Amino acid sequence: MGLQQQLAEYFDFEELGTDLRTEVVAGLSTFLTMSYIVFVNPSILVGIEGEKPGIIIDGVPYAQTIQMVAVVTLIAAAVATLIMALYAKRPFGQAPGLGLNAFFAFTVVGALGVPWQTALAAVVVEGLIFILLTAVGAREYVINVFPTPVKLAVGTGIGLFLTIIGLDAMRIVVDDPATLVTLGPVASDPVAIVSIVGLFVTFGLYARGVTGSVVIGILFTALLGGVVKVAGLAPEAALLGNLSAQATYDISPLAGAFVTGLQDVDALAFSLVVFTFFFVDFFDTAGTLVGVSQVAGFLDEEGDLPDIDKPLMADAVGTTVGGMLGTSTVTTYIESAAGVEEGGRSGMTALVVGILFLVSLAFVPLAAAVPLYASHLALVVIGIVMLRNVVEIAWDDLTVAIPAGMTILIMPFTYSIAYGIAAGIVTYPLVKVAAGRRDETRPGHWALAAAFVVYFVVRTSGILTSAV
Repeated sequence: MGLQQQLAEYFDFEELGTDLRTEVVAGLSTFLTMSYIVFVNPSILVGIEGEKPGIIIDGVPYAQTIQMVAVVTLIAAAVATLIMALYAKRPFGQAPGLGLNAFFAFTVVGALGVPWQTALAAVVVEGLIFILLTAVGAREYVINVFPTPVKLAVGTGIGLFLTIIGLDAMRIVVDDPATLVTLGPVASDPVAIVSIVGLFVTFGLYARGVTGSVVIGILFTALLGGVVKVAGLAPEAALLGNLSAQATYDISPLAGAFVTGLQDVDALAFSLVVFTFFFVDFFDTAGTLVGVSQVAGFLDEEGDLPDIDKPLMADAVGTTVGGMLGTSTVTTYIESAAGVEEGGRSGMTALVVGILFLVSLAFVPLAAAVPLYASHLALVVIGIVMLRNVVEIAWDDLTVAIPAGMTILIMPFTYSIAYGIAAGIVTYPLVKVAAGRRDETRPGHWALAAAFVVYFVVRTSGILTSAV
């Protein structure tokens, strides 16, 4: 029996109405649409002393740390996607998720002051909890505990959060003592000018449905910045990435760092971080799986994905492995829809994606060569796409609109996904009771709301002077 026939039998090509060529093309399409994470994840997670919070390894240069995180990103994405391919047999790609990497760097490490090693420990713990709940089949219970308006609003809130981070890195939006934020010097700042050109080129490619438009946009913007600098049109050093960085594959300073992060943690702050990682990971993955499965025709008559626990388990294992190696939470990518639209229906699509992530390890130095502003344009593009989730919210029902609105608005205004989720959860049962609809709440809603009220009191009253 030839390899092609073995693959056809293992992945049920005949039953799913597909073939090897279709699956390979679909896998390539999915990889190209989500491969931007190889540049973006390191640029978000890695910190710059005195400028940007994130992973900072003593004695290791920024460019080398970027490459370490790029290697870990690729390995985590490959492991999770290969599990999705060989165990769940679904055409879904996985990688460290946008939003949670920003929460890791800007909120957990930055605002809360939690060491990055402890943040990685929270990712590992969240992954283990996810594995346990998936193994015992507690998916329905978890879904019922969280208010629906908050679940529907999280994606939009994260979209706004990502957008403001991206615009800030591109110098299109800057801080202002009078108005908090304002428009940057977009007609005189070379970085802002190049960023705007690159952003609109990317928007155009994305709108035309060009496969890999975000990656093309990132590389185009980085190249344009290099041309401007080399041509002497602007002296701005930030226009260039690190073009001389040597390939680095030693990830030992990152791998296993979560173990030291478990020492001397503050239980309250650590619990909030774990909770937020779990909440966003679980519902982002579940929502993405259902959304992409709808396109593929995988849903049953009740609108559910049969055997959803298998792809959820792939996500959970990928998150745990990623945290152990040194990256933030792994999730299923909505970009998987690109491969599904190309005809991908089996785990063979995911197998191709996973293999391509491994092959990409040869191009790790590119991660350091892409400047920060170029990689962050992906945050603006994806952030805007995520805003479309808002249409699912029943805005004509104030008991839904208020907690959903609080979830969405608090995230960018406090620079924290966690605070947005907490605000929505606290608000939900209160407005339900005020509207005379207490019967629509559950004990779990009240328990979560009470827990977050306690957290906000402790966190903002000065009782908790340090998160570590």
